[in-house]
Amino acid sequence: MGDAAKTLGVSVDTLRRWDRAGKLSTERDDRNRRRVPVAEVRRLSERPSRHRSGDRLSARNRFPGVVRSVEADGVMALVEIEAGPHRITAAVTRDAVEELGLAPGVPATAAVKATSVMVDRRDG
Repeated sequence: MGDAAKTLGVSVDTLRRWDRAGKLSTERDDRNRRRVPVAEVRRLSERPSRHRSGDRLSARNRFPGVVRSVEADGVMALVEIEAGPHRITAAVTRDAVEELGLAPGVPATAAVKATSVMVDRRDG
């Protein structure tokens, strides 16, 4: 489970929830431990999913989408991301917009932590 979770960029708890919900097929070994077949890891790796996350962030707080607008004024900017049915607006620095190459049409992920929103550009 740990290796599968690491490969998919989600937590082991997320894999357990997916298993209980029928979104993931697991097998049990002779010690009754859950094992994720390689075919399942491949299937989930190839499919775009809002659950895939990057570095050490919970899968539940990431909203992959597309930048719809960027309004820069002074040192700050407002970035609006359309993520499925959600529209998320983040106040970030102008430097962050430039470093990430954020512009309308660019794929990006909003990572929400408490009352803050962090923006990470995603490719593909």
